[in-house]
Amino acid sequence: MEKKEIYEKHKKYLVPCVANYYKEPLILDQGRGKYLYDIDGKEYLDFFGGIVTVSVGHCDDEINSKIYEQMKKLQHTSTLYPNVPIVSLAEKLAEITPGRLQKSFFTNSGTEAIETAILLAQLYTKSHEVIALRHCYSGSSLLAMNITAHGNWRLVESLVPGIKHAHNAYCFRCAFGREYPHCDLECARDVKELIETTTSGHPSAFIAEPIQGVGGFITPPKDYFKEVVSIIKSYGGLFICDEVQTGWGRTGEKMFGIEHWGVEPDIMVMAKGAANGAPVGITIATPEVADALKGLHISTFGGNPVTATAVLATIDVIEKKNLAQNAKKMGDYLRSGLDEMKEKFPIIGEIRGMGLIQGIEVVKEKETKEPAANFVVDIFEKTKEQGLLIGKGGLYGNVIRLTPPLTVERADIDHAMGILNDSFEKVSASRVV
Repeated sequence: MEKKEIYEKHKKYLVPCVANYYKEPLILDQGRGKYLYDIDGKEYLDFFGGIVTVSVGHCDDEINSKIYEQMKKLQHTSTLYPNVPIVSLAEKLAEITPGRLQKSFFTNSGTEAIETAILLAQLYTKSHEVIALRHCYSGSSLLAMNITAHGNWRLVESLVPGIKHAHNAYCFRCAFGREYPHCDLECARDVKELIETTTSGHPSAFIAEPIQGVGGFITPPKDYFKEVVSIIKSYGGLFICDEVQTGWGRTGEKMFGIEHWGVEPDIMVMAKGAANGAPVGITIATPEVADALKGLHISTFGGNPVTATAVLATIDVIEKKNLAQNAKKMGDYLRSGLDEMKEKFPIIGEIRGMGLIQGIEVVKEKETKEPAANFVVDIFEKTKEQGLLIGKGGLYGNVIRLTPPLTVERADIDHAMGILNDSFEKVSASRVV
């Protein structure tokens, strides 16, 4: 099909919420490793990876060959029959996840993994109330949309009772007007009052991303989670860790993001990068919490042998190639370049993140911190022209998100940084404050 026909059919046959980046949407045709190619054959260095989903590169030969072999052998049976891939994956997850996490339930997406986690917590604690963080994103089901504290992604009014939203550790825009580390972690300590004033005093769970993804890669201080989780535990609640975007080595050194904060989840959810692009949702819990999920409950495609094989193959590549360590090394290199950019361009308010999950908050000026989503739109067009794909997020759409494949090398980062510097320079020169 020609471009015009593709655009016309997209508009005619897809619902309006299926939006695209760029003034002229980019029609992708192929992917290989760190690169994507449009239908005209133009090459793009991918520094967003399908919203933090392509962990080890597009169309990885090793992963795809294992998927193909499994498809030829056994494609689907449902969980009514055990199979080797689902059992092998569940065992592997019990080995590599932090703390006492042991028993898994498989679904098709992060949204379903969140739904399962909340259900588990409610069954185990016999409490309905859930505490989430402002600026969080949890998915597209009614429950997940109500947990989401990001008005742009809540398409209907609040319809699920019992969900409370605490202040997050957004140090750049502190809700309390404080400055870390002289703030006494007021955002975390405020959860105590939130529980005592807006709940029954017995919440089922606290759910949080180690680094908020759609929220704009908001990264809490190192002592935040110990404080807030200890408060939740003191009221009998569980900690649900959302590793949908931070898992699988992306934060560097560790396999999962929360390991950097030194706390152990009762329940963890994973998706996106787990299968390098294949649809998957994973919920894992400690044995006693997992055992609360009894009775008739099923996910038809959960633990599908092909998808389970894809996850196992992705984990194998990450481990064999030491990609968590590479994420640390290359993440530090990327961060050093971004920090230099911050000093150079007044429209960069903050650089934040960890490993290969880095965010650039763009503002009109540093003094006021006024969000500049229009600058981000212009930067997107400039980087696209030069063959670099990036992501964006944040409540105001003013945060650039950088999440290249974990296989990224110094030359790739140098290439990306050259394009970013040039794009910021052009937008800065033409900006009207």
